[in-house]
Amino acid sequence: MNHEIVEKNLGLLVVLMVFAISLGGLTQIVPLFFQQETTEPIEGLRPYTALELEGRDIYIREGCVGCHSQMVRPFRAETERYGHYSVAGESVWEHPFLWGSKRTGPDLARVGGRYSNDWHRAHLINPRDVVPESKMPSYPWLQENTLDGDHTARKMEVMRGFGVPYTDEDIAGAKEAVEGVAEIDALIAYLQHLGTVLSDRR
Repeated sequence: MNHEIVEKNLGLLVVLMVFAISLGGLTQIVPLFFQQETTEPIEGLRPYTALELEGRDIYIREGCVGCHSQMVRPFRAETERYGHYSVAGESVWEHPFLWGSKRTGPDLARVGGRYSNDWHRAHLINPRDVVPESKMPSYPWLQENTLDGDHTARKMEVMRGFGVPYTDEDIAGAKEAVEGVAEIDALIAYLQHLGTVLSDRR
């Protein structure tokens, strides 16, 4: 009889469905907030330098995350191609996360150190010079634009508010560290850091 009441009352059915889905979701998500492996940085992890942080912002601005993921899934086909699978402790200081979900281009979670700075420079200016079949657009303006560093210290202060362990010295030297540097060099610095903490762990 009670079952029939639920089936015939659309409003009640919707409320109970939302409750069931919410309860199931919370059961899976809430415990993750209390597991050390999801909330503590992995050994050797360091915050981005001022230059790498600016490079990350350029990566976001240019829409790189729309075509490149930064998450190696724990499957053999992925780990053999990209390297060690991604772990939560690598991303505890990432705001926002750049895991992505689309791979028009390859995953970049372990790209750090795989190519030289010169390779990255040529690839960003004209990808087809190094990968003839590439569909990636060219970014020649990155070598012409330079950073002024006016907002770098503030960005680091905001990140520190999210728990990223920047020191007062890091923040004080931020503008000097990036002022006058070409955007392409900042982006390359960011790319060269990606995945380097776990890159040798197979």
